[in-house]
Amino acid sequence: MWGGRFSTGPDAIMEAINASIEFDKRLAPEDIESSLAHAEMLAETGIINLPDANAIKQGLEEILAELEAGDLEFSTALEDIHMNIESRLKDKIGEPAGRLHTARSRNDQVATDFRLWVRGQIDLIDQNLVNLIRALLDQAQSGISWIMPGFTHLQTAQPITWGHHMMAYVEMFTRDRSRFKDARARMNECPLGSAALAGTSFPIDRNYTSSKLKFARPTANSLDAVSDRDFALEFLASSSICAMHLSRLAEELVIWSSAQFKFIELSDRFSTGSSIMPQKKNPDAAELVRAKIGRILGANIGLMTVMKGLPLAYSKDMQEDKEQVFDAADSLRLALCAMEGMIKDLTANKESLEKAAKSGFATATDLADWLVRVLNLPFREAHHITGELVRLAEQLECDLSDLELKDMQKVHADITEDVFTVLSIENSVKSRSSYGGTCPEEVQFQIDRWKKELE
Repeated sequence: MWGGRFSTGPDAIMEAINASIEFDKRLAPEDIESSLAHAEMLAETGIINLPDANAIKQGLEEILAELEAGDLEFSTALEDIHMNIESRLKDKIGEPAGRLHTARSRNDQVATDFRLWVRGQIDLIDQNLVNLIRALLDQAQSGISWIMPGFTHLQTAQPITWGHHMMAYVEMFTRDRSRFKDARARMNECPLGSAALAGTSFPIDRNYTSSKLKFARPTANSLDAVSDRDFALEFLASSSICAMHLSRLAEELVIWSSAQFKFIELSDRFSTGSSIMPQKKNPDAAELVRAKIGRILGANIGLMTVMKGLPLAYSKDMQEDKEQVFDAADSLRLALCAMEGMIKDLTANKESLEKAAKSGFATATDLADWLVRVLNLPFREAHHITGELVRLAEQLECDLSDLELKDMQKVHADITEDVFTVLSIENSVKSRSSYGGTCPEEVQFQIDRWKKELE
């Protein structure tokens, strides 16, 4: 393709380090799609004649059929997906194939193909996220009033509902959807027609190709268009945050499914056994999801490092963008599907959740609030009194609700029988009725709100 300038071919090592076809062949559908749009535009503007355009169109459609049938062969000697497609097109239609590259460069070609691919992945990931959110909503609905301990520092803090805990992840994954949508909107500009870096002298119609490829608009600066990989970095950043959310949920599933917690049981479909310990049921799917953040965040850091020192415009360093993005996208989609399956199949143990909620003095905050509300004490004083009562309960090896009134009055004489109305976990949960709170009515409101949003 560039042999006119060179007297000898590349060294074998040069060919090995230079070729990208082993991974960028994944861009074949996008390369054909963008080439079809480009050829049509060239014909519409009179840059190439209609018979040549028709031949190119027919040849590209035949190549796409070969690709879909798994019959398209790729050559390392042709470096990349663009030259492999062009070479195959020449095999099919001869001389007109050489006209396809008029008014474009591999620089704007790959930028367009890659944007199309990432945009398509975002659409698939969005559906994966919707499926996971629906599974979480179903779990929230099924245990909307089941009481469990809420934790801070993994120590019992306050009673909450199972539904409330599930809805926390609905909020997280909904933010992930928003981030991906924002990234998609920003990347939805078409680089095709930017050529190598400076645009082209041919009378092309960039709005035509942009519209044909369903971009919102053409890119406004040809130099930036071929240099930019922000769209890939934003995709990786959004993927990293989403993977981090998946990892947090996976960590809870691992903890909750342990014999020490017994909050949930994962289905056999998403668990494994041990080769030596017959009693084991390991949460391997959750553990592997938890690990995916390493690959995805690594890709994010890797590409950021590749891009950080590059002068404008295109540099061959940018060939290192695709493998990392491909791997991150594959890892994230697999993790989302696995998490959806685990959430759909898991069984929450209502009795274990409630038993755990009754331990660890979970209603201590309710007691402090009662002292403020009923006895009109400053909160700091109420906090101190409650701490003394907790210490007393520890000494007597009982819960706060099991203390006798006379013992409480030794700590503060004005405490009345009414205090016991706030010391049950049921009343504690019911009282948390502020917007976004854990009481079942508020959780139901949020479930209904998100179900409506997903419609």
